[in-house]
Amino acid sequence: MRITRRQWLALPTLAWGQSVHDEIRRLADEAPLAMQFKGGAAEECRAWQRTFAAKLGELLGPYRSPERWETIRERTVDLDDHRREELLLRAAGHRDLPVYLLTPRGESSGRRPGILALHGHGKFGYDAVAGIAGTAERQKDIAGSNYDYGLELVRRGYVVAAPCFTPFGRRLDDPRAYRGQDACGVTFIRMQLLGKVLMAENLRDALWSLELLGRHAQVDRERLGCVGLSYGGRMTMLTAAVEPRIRVAVISGALNVMQERITWRYGCGAQVIPGLLQYGDVPEIASLIAPRPCLWEVGRQDALMVKDRIEPALARMRRAWRAFDALDRLEVDFFDGGHRWNGVRAYPLLARVLRVAGA
Repeated sequence: MRITRRQWLALPTLAWGQSVHDEIRRLADEAPLAMQFKGGAAEECRAWQRTFAAKLGELLGPYRSPERWETIRERTVDLDDHRREELLLRAAGHRDLPVYLLTPRGESSGRRPGILALHGHGKFGYDAVAGIAGTAERQKDIAGSNYDYGLELVRRGYVVAAPCFTPFGRRLDDPRAYRGQDACGVTFIRMQLLGKVLMAENLRDALWSLELLGRHAQVDRERLGCVGLSYGGRMTMLTAAVEPRIRVAVISGALNVMQERITWRYGCGAQVIPGLLQYGDVPEIASLIAPRPCLWEVGRQDALMVKDRIEPALARMRRAWRAFDALDRLEVDFFDGGHRWNGVRAYPLLARVLRVAGA
């Protein structure tokens, strides 16, 4: 008996083969992760870090920031306790990078430490990190996630740089043009056709902002840190992994692995490094930070964290810090709460490492 095309398409999946979703789940579970660090002495870990960092660089493609650029000051806002400079960084061959530069008011006995404060998903981009809350909607966005950690940090005496990532805030065109699709996924696919990786583009912008901090007259370039929530946490991990000048990293709301995330219909192209799972995952990237201090913030009610994946991921990271006899520098703050910035252990850690009195 012949069947029509409509009848054939209506057949159950198992009647003609496995679905692509099932196939991806199987492949994710069987991902090679072939370059995991298995443990050993400090010199073995350093050798592994060099090898894995080189592979990570190959997967990302170009990501280094320009050496020279023009800084365009769009506006300066003087507030009670700090100044907010609204800047555009412009260099040939790159899209303009919007950055908020926050500097404390008042005298200082010397140069101040600098913090790179990275934002996560959300239509306001970097505004929330800088504490820009001119509407009820913005106030709710900040309050729900304790999102204004950049503002909190400048009030504690740090010079803070907060860049706007792609495709968020002012770097996203009309959201309606995406017709309900995830702008991260759409942007990732379009950039792939141009030979670019969206995460590498944002990594370049994070490093560019860090260089802006390091060259600032008020900043001690030997005392630089990086913090971020959610996607900002993911980017904090990656930025600290490739940039040894970052002396301390606080990674909030990002202690999960891509091997798990692609087992459901995951769409955030801003977090995708093509081919990563052939060689490693989040724990391997994070292990490039060792032996520098690194704090992970994890809300016990954070629905984006898969609880049975957390301890195995941490165990892989601990191998690297243990190799350097620095296990005490890898910290986890498990707090009662959801997907938000906590800060309870973060602020004292930053003050201790970057030597900020009274912060």
